[in-house]
Amino acid sequence: MHSSTAAEHAHSHAYLGDNHDVHEQRTRWVVVLTAVMMVVEIVVGLATGSMALLADGIHMATHAGALGVAAMGYAFARKHVHDPRFTFGTGKVGDLAGFASALVLAMIALGIAAASVNRLLHPASVAYTEALWIAVVGLIVNLASAWLLGGTEHHHGHGDHGHHHDHAHHDNNMRAAYFHVLADALTSVLAIGALLVGSYLGWVWADAAMGIVGAVVIARWAWGLMRDAGGVLLDGTLTVDKETEVRDAMEADGDATVTDLHVWRVGPGRYGVIVSLVAADPLAPADYKRRIAMHSEYVHVTIEAHRCAGHGTPAQKAA
Repeated sequence: MHSSTAAEHAHSHAYLGDNHDVHEQRTRWVVVLTAVMMVVEIVVGLATGSMALLADGIHMATHAGALGVAAMGYAFARKHVHDPRFTFGTGKVGDLAGFASALVLAMIALGIAAASVNRLLHPASVAYTEALWIAVVGLIVNLASAWLLGGTEHHHGHGDHGHHHDHAHHDNNMRAAYFHVLADALTSVLAIGALLVGSYLGWVWADAAMGIVGAVVIARWAWGLMRDAGGVLLDGTLTVDKETEVRDAMEADGDATVTDLHVWRVGPGRYGVIVSLVAADPLAPADYKRRIAMHSEYVHVTIEAHRCAGHGTPAQKAA
């Protein structure tokens, strides 16, 4: 019989996403782009007395702050990845940052909606040429930022071997940063459309109407992100497929019956598993672990195997 040592059973709690370093680096670049655009708009707005430029610069500041939270989340998770104070590592720091960013995104949506409704009720003259220039420049910056973040959001490693892909596998911190950039890009596109319509057709109300449409879309993104990130933070069961996969593997021999099962996310694409089972002739916990060893996403697996008199298949009972 092989005699194992404590060192052989020790394992790391480094449950960061596969592309953590890439995400962190690209998020920093997006923070820089957004901050530069913010400073330029505020400085030029103050110098020219343009309220439109000043307002958009302040709006960009909220996004720069939220993106800064995302960048700090990546840095904190990396720095403290081996800190023993965090029982299951720092894989969820990104979800915490993503949830905070989603709240900011929701407040931005409310602010846009309130301003748009006020503009509908109290129409005001619009400096179409100046505002159009701001929207176009802002769109270019946001498209560049979306390009930086988009590749990392949609090309991430995983080990689910062809099983259903779900939001629980995403890096919610990266999703939050990506949504902030998309929100800015969306408002820029809607603003350009509204300004062109207002300039050529005289539909002053179009600007406010587009603002309301943008606010609704951004609010939906914020809600989806809060739901997914909140579920991870509360150890919610975000995918039934994972539980079914583990249960079927444990009960594959027809003898074992799972009596208690917990599958929860400990980091992007990483899951902890606790299984309690009974069997007439239970195997060693290591044997049950090997049944899901090919699934690399299960990184922290604990098995309790109990002998239960009278349990088993009819053939086993007859024997």
